[in-house]
Amino acid sequence: MSESHSTRIDNPLGPMHTGSGDMYVTVGAQLHEVDRSVLRRVADDQLAWLRSVLVAPTGMGDARHKLDDTGTVILDGTPGSGRTSAARVLLREQHQDTGVFHELLPDEEELSLRDPDLVGVGDRLLLDLSAAEADQWAAARADLSTLRKAVHEQCAHLVVVMPRGSTLDSDLQQYRVEIERPPALDVFRRHLRVHGVPYEQYLQTASTVTDLPGDQWPMREIATFADLVRRAREAAPVDHGFARWCASARRAQNDRRKEIATVVNGLREGPQRALLITVAMLHGAHADVIHQAAQLLLSTLRHPPDELPILQRKDLAERLSEISAGTGPDGHVRFEELDYDAAIRAHFWDHVPELRQHLGTWTARNVDLNDPHVTREVRDRLVARLATQYLRTGRGEGLASLAEHWSTTTTSRVRLEAAVHALTCGLNDPAHGRSFRQRIYQWCANKQLKGEFAQVLVRVCADVIASSHPDQALLRLYHLARRERGTTLALQELCDLVATSGRLRRRLLDRLARSALSPAELRIFLPACDPMALIASHDNSRALVEENGVQNSVTMCWRAVLDGLPHMEWQPFAERWLHTATDAGHRGDLLLDLVVGAADQCDDKRGTTFASLYASARSAECTAPGGAARAAATTERLLQKISAAQGLALHDTPPPTESPRGTTP
Repeated sequence: MSESHSTRIDNPLGPMHTGSGDMYVTVGAQLHEVDRSVLRRVADDQLAWLRSVLVAPTGMGDARHKLDDTGTVILDGTPGSGRTSAARVLLREQHQDTGVFHELLPDEEELSLRDPDLVGVGDRLLLDLSAAEADQWAAARADLSTLRKAVHEQCAHLVVVMPRGSTLDSDLQQYRVEIERPPALDVFRRHLRVHGVPYEQYLQTASTVTDLPGDQWPMREIATFADLVRRAREAAPVDHGFARWCASARRAQNDRRKEIATVVNGLREGPQRALLITVAMLHGAHADVIHQAAQLLLSTLRHPPDELPILQRKDLAERLSEISAGTGPDGHVRFEELDYDAAIRAHFWDHVPELRQHLGTWTARNVDLNDPHVTREVRDRLVARLATQYLRTGRGEGLASLAEHWSTTTTSRVRLEAAVHALTCGLNDPAHGRSFRQRIYQWCANKQLKGEFAQVLVRVCADVIASSHPDQALLRLYHLARRERGTTLALQELCDLVATSGRLRRRLLDRLARSALSPAELRIFLPACDPMALIASHDNSRALVEENGVQNSVTMCWRAVLDGLPHMEWQPFAERWLHTATDAGHRGDLLLDLVVGAADQCDDKRGTTFASLYASARSAECTAPGGAARAAATTERLLQKISAAQGLALHDTPPPTESPRGTTP
């Protein structure tokens, strides 16, 4: 027979059958695709919010001009002056079509400020050292000149927030800008305006309201207070005005521990306290949800059931009135006092430690409730409130373990979403984010993952860590992809991540070339080394395939592929490689040089590998997008390069021993 049969696979990232026999693929309860868009919007939304509420501090204009002119600015200022918010807004204003935003973390294990591959074309980099110790600042300061040089070469932008009162080398003084806090009242009013509070309310003179922020308040506290005023306005009767909103917000800020302890002491019955805890944890949820959740809490705690007939029991309205809560016209339950729910949560967490473990079990059971009022928003708020208690009391490890437990026991889609949200809360917490990233690294790289925990880690790496720390996300996804079996979720996300940046793709190829190049790692290389991305122009019309380091990495990995994987497994990728080379000009020749050079290093299998490459080229002619004639010219160029590698003139070249058409070429 001379007829050729072939299958074209342009993007083989899913499970692929390449031989005889059955193939078994195990895929667990999948997280909704909506999770990706929701999580990926968070970072952009936060930056957009910062820009909308920022009152430009003194020095902001100078910082903006310095960043525009030199690509670098070093911000100095007193704590609470809004330095870090100004830094993020400055970088957001520099958004370009190329490059990504990422926060540099010089004290973590994976990156060095001296690493030349740390900065990509058009990247926006934040180095926040506002809370750094003296030794950390000294180490970072020593590397700043090297980092700034890389930033300049890559047309990138760098904002450094330096610790207050620290020294700066003379050659870096020209990049320093002093940030001075704007007036507190202006900041407060800007927040209220963005929150939608009517201007005729908040523009009244400060003398009429005694609870307005003073100039000694840090920017973060002003933002928190403004949000409390917004919430007080939303919960207040129509006849209440700005002064009463502010007073309510101020009461919510006060220390209410003694007040709450007195209230709890007066509620002696288990069902009363269960309802109090339930309303606090699910504040704002529908009354039906509150009722079910309160019963769930009693059963979780194995509280004896109520033996009274249904009609002789207190109804929900009466029970809610006993705990100073009520149901609004919308059917949702709230306490009368602003932030009363937060004080209740803190009281029971701090003073009934035996309850903590049960709250984790109860939260998971609530997440699984099949009720139309248990929406995604309700579940996320519940998980976030539980996470806040863990993080507030320095128990990040407990929160991480809870998320792992939710993912490895009997799982559902909503419970996996809850696990993702719990880890997201830890990652986004300023005090615990670093430890969560380190713990996730250990999980991804070293731990035997059970249940559906791997896909939870894929989600948080791809959609949470990658939004601000893409290099760390890349390394974690690499380990997950290297270890995954029966699915390619991590591999898909890894490929999507490196598609956002030539720098990240370069880092992955370098990482693979320095690895053991096991079959698992080669199966990462094949889809991640997309030939179209290699020939695409970047960095002033350069392409990755033209870089010596990338060429060395690709050659090393292709050699391992040709030498270690079956022909049927790498053939679809080789065909895509050859199709890309057809219309890529001199960069196409470079692609051919790389695979020929890789085959040339296959030692004992050198001749067989050359024949397999040629066979793949002949097969690729049948599926070439530009037609068989153009693909045949690529095959001829490949044959010439193979002949040159063998030291043979083309007319002396013996025919390869393999041919997909059943004849010699």
